Amino acid sequence: MTRGNQRDQDRLKAQKKLAAANKSKNTTGVSHTKRAESDAEIMRAKQAAKDAAKNAGGGDAAAKK
Repeated sequence: MTRGNQRDQDRLKAQKKLAAANKSKNTTGVSHTKRAESDAEIMRAKQAAKDAAKNAGGGDAAAKK
């Protein structure tokens, strides 16, 4: 027995579902590279602040461990 156009209908439905899923992923407004650069900038700032605190404290951070 044949399935008629059920395969075609299911294929179209799956394509629409994938298109909707991909569309929702790209609506964040921030690309992956920009997000990575932003995160790296934040981490560098945190590391600089931590190093400054460590140097200002006279090395007490190592003694507290």
